[in-house]
Amino acid sequence: MKMKETKSFQSKLDSLALIRQYVTSAARESGLDDKLTYKLCLAVDEVASNIIMYGYQESGLTGLIDIHIDVDGKSLMITMEDDAAAYDPRQHELPSEEEINRPLDERPVGGLGLFLVFNSVDDYKYEYAGGRNRNIFIMNLQN
Repeated sequence: MKMKETKSFQSKLDSLALIRQYVTSAARESGLDDKLTYKLCLAVDEVASNIIMYGYQESGLTGLIDIHIDVDGKSLMITMEDDAAAYDPRQHELPSEEEINRPLDERPVGGLGLFLVFNSVDDYKYEYAGGRNRNIFIMNLQN
């Protein structure tokens, strides 16, 4: 199955449900099972939330988040692009395993969402090109 599609969403928290529906639909059409679809949506939702809250709203900006779907038979690639300030999530320090295993009230704040992103997809990439952030989520498809 081959599929290429792009859809744009407003940089508002209300858009998160629409983004999740779009990604879920693409994941199911590509043949991902429910567990992997959930993991992909978790990763996309986390990054989209961060883009909306920190990239746009905290900066007093509005704009779009463009989501490109690309299925080539071997993988499903979701590319999320935005015009907010450059931010590479891979440069953020992730919590250590020791910190993750602590009781909630003893854990440092932040970083857990990105930990989930990197551990929920088969591959995650980030690029900054043409004045745009590009977050790329890749899920391998079973043949």
